[in-house]
Amino acid sequence: MVDAAETEVSLDARPEHLRTPAPHRGSPTRSTASNRRSTRVRKARLRLLRVDPWSVMKTAFLLSVALGITLFVAVAVLWSVLDAAGVFTAVGDLVRDLTSSETNVGFELENYTALSRVLGFTTLIAVIDVILVTALATLGAFLYNLSASLLGGLELTLAEDD
Repeated sequence: MVDAAETEVSLDARPEHLRTPAPHRGSPTRSTASNRRSTRVRKARLRLLRVDPWSVMKTAFLLSVALGITLFVAVAVLWSVLDAAGVFTAVGDLVRDLTSSETNVGFELENYTALSRVLGFTTLIAVIDVILVTALATLGAFLYNLSASLLGGLELTLAEDD
């Protein structure tokens, strides 16, 4: 009868000379500072020659849509907090007092700070932002590809951690 503790089954599909030996179950593994210093860090120098404009456009579009949604929610929350604090009413009264005369009622700031008007303006800004960011990122990819073809692109050095 064969003892299960003495039998080792390897599921590693690599050839025998490329496998790292598994530590024995009874002996502790060694991870001293001398072992860490003796391992070599593999480094690779790479050059980024081309960026795909289509993937840049898709990524920039999705990120700018997320930014637009975040902007919309942030403005709605900020408007709610300011309205609950009475800021719009206080500033509106101040502006009305400063611009009113005996014949004129004054400037009504509350007409321009209503939630629907503010969120409509925010939506317009978000849509313009989506269009501009997507177009500028795609143009940036084309310009990078042009400059990389002339100058050779960016050089990167990558290292592998243990």
